[in-house]
Amino acid sequence: MNYFVHESAYIDSDVVIGDGSKVWHYTHIQSGARIGSDCVFGQNVNVGNNVRIGKNCKVQNNVSIYEGVELEDYVFCGPSMVFTNVLDPRCKYPQRGSEHYIRTLVGEGASLGANCTIICGNRIGRHAFVAAGAVVTKDVPDYALVVGAPARIAGWVSEAGEKLQFDDSGMAVCGRTGQRYRRQEDTVTREME
Repeated sequence: MNYFVHESAYIDSDVVIGDGSKVWHYTHIQSGARIGSDCVFGQNVNVGNNVRIGKNCKVQNNVSIYEGVELEDYVFCGPSMVFTNVLDPRCKYPQRGSEHYIRTLVGEGASLGANCTIICGNRIGRHAFVAAGAVVTKDVPDYALVVGAPARIAGWVSEAGEKLQFDDSGMAVCGRTGQRYRRQEDTVTREME
């Protein structure tokens, strides 16, 4: 075992956890979960059955990642943020099993702020930033900064999380890394060197 699990955590059978990962207090990782290397799971996290999580993800305290949710590499889940996996939950008419769960994909490098809610069936784009308390009800483009309920685009961020200021030609430079970005309407791409 090349990863750390706190004695109060519970790991079901048929779970794969990558090297260097850390699973802290009262966390439960359910059967079929596949977790990449160097991930960190805070206190009271639940990873549902068959969930896929990439490498270098950080999941803060009190987050449940339900079946149907997939995190690509370098995703940050802030404290007490919420995923859903069924659009119309009813106790009298349960919808259990993977055939009922609606897929949600969180792209590489995305950050999901504290107490935000991600309604299932939406894609969070690569390096997007969902502000604390936002409620995502539709897809979020790559590099978008979304705020509010329902979440709306309030700006654009670089891979490093710096807010981008585009000039008249649609170009911006990240102040932290010097990487260049191009904006065309509601699409931002990083210029490769």
